[in-house]
Amino acid sequence: MHINRGATLRGRGRSYVTDESFFLSPDGRDDPAAELEASIAALAEADSQARCAYPARYRFIAEQFGWQDSAPFAHCEEYLSWREQIPDGPVVLIFPAAYLNSPSSMFGHTLLRIDGEEEDGVWLSQAVNFGAQVDSSDNSIFYIYRGLAGGYPGYFSIVPYLTKIQDYAHLENRDMWEYTLSLDDEERRWLVEHLWELRDIRFDYYFFDENCSFRLLELIEVARPGSRLLDDYRFAEVPVNTVRALQDAGLIEKRVYRPSKAAELDHLASQLSPAARRLARRLAADPSLADEDEFLSHPVEQQRLMAQTAYEFLRFRNRTRERDAQVARNSLAMLRLVNRLSGQVVAEAVPLSEPEPPEEGHATKMIAAAYGQREGHEFGEVQLRYTYHDLFDNSTGFLRGAQIEGINVRLRSTESAALKLERFDLVNIRSLAPRSTFVRPVSWFVHAGIERVQAGDEDDRRYGRSHFVEGGPGLSWQWGRLTPFVFATFRAENNSAYDPFVTGAAGASGGLLWHAGRGATLGVQGSGYYLNNDEYRHRASVTANLPLTRNNALRLDLERLAVRGDADTEFRVSWRYFYD
Repeated sequence: MHINRGATLRGRGRSYVTDESFFLSPDGRDDPAAELEASIAALAEADSQARCAYPARYRFIAEQFGWQDSAPFAHCEEYLSWREQIPDGPVVLIFPAAYLNSPSSMFGHTLLRIDGEEEDGVWLSQAVNFGAQVDSSDNSIFYIYRGLAGGYPGYFSIVPYLTKIQDYAHLENRDMWEYTLSLDDEERRWLVEHLWELRDIRFDYYFFDENCSFRLLELIEVARPGSRLLDDYRFAEVPVNTVRALQDAGLIEKRVYRPSKAAELDHLASQLSPAARRLARRLAADPSLADEDEFLSHPVEQQRLMAQTAYEFLRFRNRTRERDAQVARNSLAMLRLVNRLSGQVVAEAVPLSEPEPPEEGHATKMIAAAYGQREGHEFGEVQLRYTYHDLFDNSTGFLRGAQIEGINVRLRSTESAALKLERFDLVNIRSLAPRSTFVRPVSWFVHAGIERVQAGDEDDRRYGRSHFVEGGPGLSWQWGRLTPFVFATFRAENNSAYDPFVTGAAGASGGLLWHAGRGATLGVQGSGYYLNNDEYRHRASVTANLPLTRNNALRLDLERLAVRGDADTEFRVSWRYFYD
């Protein structure tokens, strides 16, 4: 009945289902006992349509009362026809990795796959998805508001799994992780029968907690009661924590990695020199280059790699476009060239190595304690970040270059002042999407919160609170372990030191990250912007992060902030502990 037993804040003791058609009693959502009584009465009748609507509910009650009926659903043609189309094989949890260009997919996603016979592969598999029914006309701000407030209906759906591979791995360039669950035949039967009961049934969708991952955990608990997947309170349900919950409950049998088309293309390109990569891109546009000395002067293995890279690039670039006759001819020419050259190559192809799985990354909440100095004055600081990951955290199991911080609070106490708010980040998202010869995405960032900055007249400089929203597009690259990046910055802030209620600003920022190995990261950053009241600020910083264990790290920050030439230098060292 999907009763909230305290896992989320809203409606404890009530059903999460908001669709009245799901209940047989008019008080069913708020009174499980009344719904049980109504169900017993309705399901006791042999030819009851309630049996056709609620096969799992019928089976549960029949087992308790010892009802003996060899064909309880013989009159349910629609249900029996649907049931024949659902495979009877293993159930697999699918985790498409984070996709920062979609607000609803920043943390990744989870869905289930129901497989058929092993020899069929995934061709006949069905995907079980829970998602919000979004109004495409909503702008980004209204979309976020409705998503946080439960303003969208959420529904379960069952679609061919191949369409999900197309959506995630091909269109959105998302790596996918597949976790086979240890559900037996009987448990899988419970899951499938309950899915029929949930067709077209509405839930309220909340991005933070009552989301895709939460609903799948509920569904798996129906299959295996007592797995205790939802015993703890959840302010937020992050998809990677769903994987960890299933792992802790002993429900995961094996794991499979399915790379995106972008990952496969990057792997091929990484085996070529810069000049060979540029030639491969030109080859995709003009296959006749394969007959020229510039191409033929390379070893046969490099020729094959260039041809394969050109072919994959054509497929990647045109995956969302209408079919083009010239592209089709070029693709066929590249495929024939690959086949011809493959017969001349002795060396085996270098396999794409599997990255660290998401469940092996650090936990998603973080608390930190810091000691520091600002202009010779000592301070202590505590920090709490509710979620999730920043650019300098250990990137094991995370998408490198992706930062998602939500509800990040820093409280500071000095020698002369009690604990006070130093910084509050409501949201701080930064996407460093590296550009290459073949893939040229745009990076971006958005940041909103409160910070203490110097403001006021030159004769009355003081630290005050600035409520701000800033963001902008940018570019980033990947040179081995180095990631340089630049951004245009646009900012709006409310600061009591200024007369206008809102002050605008524009500027630029940039930096360089060095991933030193074993999760350690060193970075330098700089930014500057001018406000429309003729104020200007410059900031420069150096950050070093050293992981000690999976969930412990030391961080060193050195920062210099200048406002119209008045500059303060701050040093801070902190111990960071990650937890779920």
